[in-house]
Amino acid sequence: MALSGIGGRLYRGDTSIDFIGKRRRFYAFSGLLIIISAAALGIQGLKLGIEFKGGAAFTVTSPNSTIDGANQALKDAGIVSESIVQKIGTDKVRVQTGALTNLQSDTLKADLAKNYSVQSTNIDTLAIGPSWGKEITKKALYGLVGFIIVVMLYLAMAMEPKMAVAAIIAVIHDVFITVGIYALVGFDVTPATVIGFLTILGYSLYDTVVVFDKVRENTRSITSTAKQTYSEAANLAVNQTLVRSFNTSLIALLPVASILFVGAGLLGAGTLKDLSLALFIGLATGTYSSIFVATPILATLREREPAMIALRKRVAVRNGAPAERFATESIPGVITSTHSKEDRVRGPRNQPKRKHVKKR
Repeated sequence: MALSGIGGRLYRGDTSIDFIGKRRRFYAFSGLLIIISAAALGIQGLKLGIEFKGGAAFTVTSPNSTIDGANQALKDAGIVSESIVQKIGTDKVRVQTGALTNLQSDTLKADLAKNYSVQSTNIDTLAIGPSWGKEITKKALYGLVGFIIVVMLYLAMAMEPKMAVAAIIAVIHDVFITVGIYALVGFDVTPATVIGFLTILGYSLYDTVVVFDKVRENTRSITSTAKQTYSEAANLAVNQTLVRSFNTSLIALLPVASILFVGAGLLGAGTLKDLSLALFIGLATGTYSSIFVATPILATLREREPAMIALRKRVAVRNGAPAERFATESIPGVITSTHSKEDRVRGPRNQPKRKHVKKR
């Protein structure tokens, strides 16, 4: 069956996937990912680049560039701790170290120039102090927190407050899992990574807002019609936007995957690797969260409202289910009446009748 045909059946409701009803399974899967991410962060931690922790980087361009030559230069200069050697492309080597004195920096440059047969003036050098790195870290955190606050206020004004809460939970879910995978893989966290994080925040919210807009359309007059519950209308909205989300995500993931596997893997571009990994993971988790996390959370929050509880009872009666039985199957934490219709009309059973005394 063609994808367009499946999309049409999902949009009309002829075929439906119960995303809301099976939300506990998706919550469990997300919880597992969060636990793995937390374990990776606790055990390995993030591998911060020199832009955040301070240090020095030396880039050598030479036809005979090898990692062994850089390691030997580090050994000759007496620098053995906090050093990372990376091969970039076919003719470049990047050596990253901790903070160095001027003497250590000059000695390492001279040893690199000797091992690779180049002039020391042709070696690109980048030195960053620890205080500047701390300032960059602080600004990056401020940017992430400020972004979340502004977006939450906008969603609360443009849509509904509970939609804003559900969207922000989904965004935090995406960022935490992405950061956890970064810690698990061991990639350096650079300013390009932070840019990637901000990008995936925007994409995750975009996909979530598309679904929420359809939810709002389906539930605009839901309490007056009483044809379906809020969860059923929200589930229909997810099905109606499912093919669109899949197509959009696939088109976005293809170029990012080419950058990650071709640009970073084959060409060895370090900056592209940092940016593309954050984008690839973020796009995938953003699509997942908008369907399997954000909308189920929204439905859970809205179903606790008294108006939606009353709507569930009216829909149950309309579908032929006894309202008395349905009242006992409400949302956990909401107290409902367990008396039958006869008890509510005539009073509880076994209650003695009062004798009326005629006044004289």
